[in-house]
Amino acid sequence: MTPVRRQILVQGIVQGVGFRPFVYRTAVRNGLVGSVRNLGDAGVEIIVEGTPEQIARFLEELQARKPPLAEIEALRVADLPRDGKLSAFKIERSQAGEGSSGTIPPDTAICDGCVEDIRNRSRYHGYWATSCTDCGPRFTTIRSLPYDRERTSFAEFPMCPACAKEYTDSLDRRYHAQTIACPSCGPRLYFNGSPEGDPIAKAAEALKAGRIVAIKGLGGTHLACDATSEEVVLRLRARLGRPQQPFALMATEGQLQQLAEPSPEEWRLLRSPRRPIVVLNKRPASPLAPSVAPGLHNVGVMLPYTGLHYLLFEHLDFPLVMTSANMPGRPMLIENGEIEERLEGIADDFLLHDREIVARCDDSVLRHSLGWRFIRRSRGWVPTPLELDLGEEPILALGAELNNTFALYLDRKCYLSQHIGHVDDLETFQFLREAIAHLLAITGAKLPRVLACDLHPRFLTTRLAEELGERVIRVQHHHAHIAAVLGEHGLERAVGLALDGVGYGTDGRIWGGEVLIAERADFRRVGGLRSAPMPGGDLATRFPARMAAGFLFAAGLRGAKLEQALGDHLLPHFRSLRELELVKRQLEAGLNVFQTSSAGRFLDAVSVLLGVCSERTCEGEPAMKLEAAAREGRPIELELPFAVEEGRPVLDTPALFLRLLELKGRHSPADLAATAQWALAAGLARLAIRAARESGLEEVALAGGVAYNEAITSVIKAEVERAGLKLYLNEKVPCGDGGISFGQAVVAGTRLRLGWA
Repeated sequence: MTPVRRQILVQGIVQGVGFRPFVYRTAVRNGLVGSVRNLGDAGVEIIVEGTPEQIARFLEELQARKPPLAEIEALRVADLPRDGKLSAFKIERSQAGEGSSGTIPPDTAICDGCVEDIRNRSRYHGYWATSCTDCGPRFTTIRSLPYDRERTSFAEFPMCPACAKEYTDSLDRRYHAQTIACPSCGPRLYFNGSPEGDPIAKAAEALKAGRIVAIKGLGGTHLACDATSEEVVLRLRARLGRPQQPFALMATEGQLQQLAEPSPEEWRLLRSPRRPIVVLNKRPASPLAPSVAPGLHNVGVMLPYTGLHYLLFEHLDFPLVMTSANMPGRPMLIENGEIEERLEGIADDFLLHDREIVARCDDSVLRHSLGWRFIRRSRGWVPTPLELDLGEEPILALGAELNNTFALYLDRKCYLSQHIGHVDDLETFQFLREAIAHLLAITGAKLPRVLACDLHPRFLTTRLAEELGERVIRVQHHHAHIAAVLGEHGLERAVGLALDGVGYGTDGRIWGGEVLIAERADFRRVGGLRSAPMPGGDLATRFPARMAAGFLFAAGLRGAKLEQALGDHLLPHFRSLRELELVKRQLEAGLNVFQTSSAGRFLDAVSVLLGVCSERTCEGEPAMKLEAAAREGRPIELELPFAVEEGRPVLDTPALFLRLLELKGRHSPADLAATAQWALAAGLARLAIRAARESGLEEVALAGGVAYNEAITSVIKAEVERAGLKLYLNEKVPCGDGGISFGQAVVAGTRLRLGWA
């Protein structure tokens, strides 16, 4: 049969994952001649010549047997003229270019083959930075396209003859592995500034001695210590100024089984190449120090994911606290001098390496609650894009102010960035700028003309949008939450339940418990939670007794009755009697008081009323501790109070709060915590069902930080499905503010397509 020549263009995660050597082997096995090369847009071009049957088999194997980290998103085949003679199959040099539709692979955990290499008597024995085309750092090393060693941070480490031989051997697992390195030529480790001896063994001895060690990794730095020593964990908390924030852990599989009770689904994700932190329920007799996750029923744990981690745990028989070395919401530390300077007095010792981290990238965090929920989508997933069709115009969406991510929409794909943090200070703001520039560089894209941002006029992200964008589209916070669900599930319209702590409303008030009729381009606010005053504004967020006073005031308590209720039930939770009296006067005079419909603030107020949490020292603390307390209780049957506010039906949370106070002496805190969660969920679900029936919709979308609460989400799901409706939640982007940028992109793209913007 007469041979034919064809061009095959492959798009997807096909660079840095061993795809070209796989193509080479597959072509040779099928008797084909031709070539394969990386393109500048992170795609791959394959030229093959052979019989149509040979090419058909090749294409079938290309998709069925691809490397474990490869993902083929698009494959186009075209006939070519047979100009010139092809005598063999070759791997060509990469082509630089200006493409903009590529997909760079994320950082992934060390593979089993490389683990064996560092444990066995290979030339990689004991080498901490071992990797191959199936594993290791990618996103955190890449400077620009195409993905070749000279455009990564490994360019500073010329290959030794042995590495160069493997790198150029098309049958080797490390063929064109851009991060190939060995003890002779690769990055080196330093313990307290010295590479002498075994830095990992020295770090392990320090950890055994109860010391706190800063460990530089793939995308940032961790602070590590013995997670079973209460004394050491408390010392770390004191030095960091994090009195209650739950610490993430790293443990071997054997150690993890003593700490928690993973389900089969949780084990699969824990062991996956993405290797995230998974939030697990603690074992009752866990050996963990109580201060690892104080007041919580669960703990975030990850398995080792680099050669350094595996080698470290060969010396340790206890799990480690492995928390990010940064202040809450601030960027991870990545430069050695800065790590040593900024962590002086916090870390006792430093286990650092000399490979530059091009892009910071925090650990991803997930929780299994009616399916997988991203709390933080970062290492292991970024920069893999989500499929999304919003038209031709590129969009940059800058996200929320807290727990920020940004999103780049390009060629019917949406790239969600790594976790950025709280963009309310110049350091994180600069990290945001750097991360945008890096993502543009590795996708080969130009800065879009259209930028989307939050509605809040004073956010730094709003100012950045105005600085960079030719056209700025402002999106209300809770609309963005629901639009993220619509975009992810391909919905055009739904009843939205947007439940969180803070969001700037179209009326300038603080929203957070909203029932919306939401379309991709616009929304109507049709219900939610009754507003309550926040005396002192942000102080009521930090000190929930202030918020509790606001709910009592909104419930109608005045004068002596308000004073008595505050004194009898909340006095120990105010910082002083003077503060209590000041809050009472603020409420009665309406001075420095802001109205909020926030679901988060209601849960905070219940938490302090029940003595669960008096001060919010980390994000979501009162509500998370309330959820833990509620697991031991059962909801009390009570009639849900509803009201009308500005023409909208609302759940009367002030009346509900007053009812909980009245029940306080007759029921356990656990039962009352369970009751508060049930009442909030059931009340909002019934409002959503009413809105669905009035609008003829059958879809309900739930989003916002409160959606992470398993009990609340379960009640909403049961109520919605009992009414014959379907509930949708985010599965591929965070339910919380980390998903806001994706929703902003959905809204902006839809408005552009409709000609609204």
